[in-house]
Amino acid sequence: MQPLIDNARTFGRRPEEFARLAEGQAPEVLFITCSDSRVVPALITGARPGQLFELRTAGNIVPPYASERPTSEAATIEYAVEVLGVRDIVVCGHSHCGAVGALVRGDDLDAVPAVRDWLAHATPRPAGPAEDPEVAEGVRSHVLTQLLRLRSYPCVERRVAEGRLGLHGWYYEVHTGAVRSHRARTDTFEAL
Repeated sequence: MQPLIDNARTFGRRPEEFARLAEGQAPEVLFITCSDSRVVPALITGARPGQLFELRTAGNIVPPYASERPTSEAATIEYAVEVLGVRDIVVCGHSHCGAVGALVRGDDLDAVPAVRDWLAHATPRPAGPAEDPEVAEGVRSHVLTQLLRLRSYPCVERRVAEGRLGLHGWYYEVHTGAVRSHRARTDTFEAL
């Protein structure tokens, strides 16, 4: 914890670097990814403050849209699309994902009921070999499921139909730093 505290103490000593951020934000991308500490969107993309609007959830899950019981995730997506006017949404899964791994293996999650119930939003269960520590196949199929789920959000569906919003599926390899993007025409994940 101490290195984090030390950095926080010196971080605010450069106000000239951050003054323009007080004027507002205009990110072009909503980046939806896992809460995993090894996945750092700004590090992966090289983004500076104000360039990415981030949504981090366990397993980069996009819950089903339900207007009668809105979720924090739905509010974040709607705000990014309707208020900020992002032009692209990236759903980025990653290798060695504990959430997707638990789903692929069919782990008993009764000891962590909130996690178990949250992961129920990931349906259908991601495919892939249970013995693969990278859970690569499972993560990639899970990313595509979340992209489909995003399309069920009215604001996303409308903007995509108007050609004003692009949806992208990424797979980040924790152990190499490589990023692969889903290509719809070949239904494969290829290096960026």
